[in-house]
Amino acid sequence: MKIPAPVLKNMHRTIESYEASAREYNAIIAGHRPPEIEDALRRMMQLVPAGGAVLEIGSGSGQDADFVEALGGVVRRTDAVQAFLDLQAERGKKGELLNVVTDALGGPYSAILAMCVLIHVDRAQIAPVLRKVFDALEPGGVFLAAMRIGEGETNGDYQTVYWAKDRFAEALAAAGLRTRWDSQWIGRDNVTWANFLACRPL
Repeated sequence: MKIPAPVLKNMHRTIESYEASAREYNAIIAGHRPPEIEDALRRMMQLVPAGGAVLEIGSGSGQDADFVEALGGVVRRTDAVQAFLDLQAERGKKGELLNVVTDALGGPYSAILAMCVLIHVDRAQIAPVLRKVFDALEPGGVFLAAMRIGEGETNGDYQTVYWAKDRFAEALAAAGLRTRWDSQWIGRDNVTWANFLACRPL
């Protein structure tokens, strides 16, 4: 499917902004993972078989991957931002460049996670991205995502797309993913988020 030029432009601007600010961003979040995210990761890993392969979309500095590995997951760390992969490499963690919109995801995986990442995907691209996720999961595999809740979008240095909680749940269902659990929580700067844990049916 051909991706419209304005979508690519917004996406590249967002990536370039993170390339420039990765270290600053990492300094803000380092060691401060919200308990709601850790709870969601634990719930995900309860559904992953021992040694199960986990794809992380948008690993950033790798805190979630570290946590999942501590719970027994085998994580393929990926990000569209080289600067984040460089940060991980500095502490001996290997990651790969991957853009969830334009690249194949590989697989099959026991789990895929995308925490606070798909907020940067154009609204019209969410359906094909979630279908990619479905196709990359093994039957019974699980998908965990954290989305920013609200309406509309912002288009400054970063394109940020807001979703109504029920609308994103509908998008998951349309892709064939069955929501097993969700939660809503307030993050840094009083931002409302929702976690969605969904599965590809057997």
